[in-house]
Amino acid sequence: MKNLEIKTRSVEKTLEPLVIQVTTLVNTKGPSKKKKGRSKRAHVLVAAVEAATANFIERGEEIAYENPDIRGEMLGAVEEVRKTGDTMSRAAREFAEDPCSSVKRGNMVRAARNLLSAVTRLLILADMVDVHRLLKSLQVVSKIF
Repeated sequence: MKNLEIKTRSVEKTLEPLVIQVTTLVNTKGPSKKKKGRSKRAHVLVAAVEAATANFIERGEEIAYENPDIRGEMLGAVEEVRKTGDTMSRAAREFAEDPCSSVKRGNMVRAARNLLSAVTRLLILADMVDVHRLLKSLQVVSKIF
């Protein structure tokens, strides 16, 4: 799953806000002119990532219950997003409290990558459901004409 490619435009566009939030959280450009220590902005970004993760979980569960064919696989992907999201949240909060710690930064970056992989898998499954629905609709239309 580590070398998973994003193969559809819809998955890529859906992931874009989460990638931007995580990238903003982990990137720093040179020394800050502000006081070192606790960053209020980091806490806001952590909350945004948590909200986005919760949204992915909610939508994934909806898709799972609406599509019995893929329910097990989808719920597995949802659980992985939940688990990696919790890990990301903890790691990001720890880093926000001690932004000078390279160990905490490394932990957060690894957690962010794991979360992105889990969300990517969830979105690919959701995309597969959409493709399946479109194919079913196409079959219905082709029978009519």
